[in-house]
Amino acid sequence: MTKELVLISHGKMAEEVKKSAELIMGPQEHIHVVCLLPEEGPEDFEKKFQATINGIPEEDLTVFADLMGGTPANTVSRLIMSGQDIHLIAGMNLAMVIDWLNSQMIGNDADSVAAGKAGIVDINEMLASMKK
Repeated sequence: MTKELVLISHGKMAEEVKKSAELIMGPQEHIHVVCLLPEEGPEDFEKKFQATINGIPEEDLTVFADLMGGTPANTVSRLIMSGQDIHLIAGMNLAMVIDWLNSQMIGNDADSVAAGKAGIVDINEMLASMKK
């Protein structure tokens, strides 16, 4: 079965990260988004999240959240604590999503945390070290 990725965020960050990934990798039917909008609360977000993952086997589901400790991540964390088997990673960035997509294409497990960290680079520092 195909793996599924759900991006969750405050505002429309998740939608825009998906759009950016599609700009690089083409259309992605296995990436889903759930956005917490300003007029919504945790209960609204949970309903949208549950509707999004309905029918996806838990072993095929990975969730990237924008921020540790924010409402989207906390809501999914509560679901995990109540027994749902969801793989949740906080601190989402585009490098993580691209790594996840590449791993799906070649049939490997993604190391999304490492990819996310590797995608954070101080370019000025890197360029300065190259001049030495």
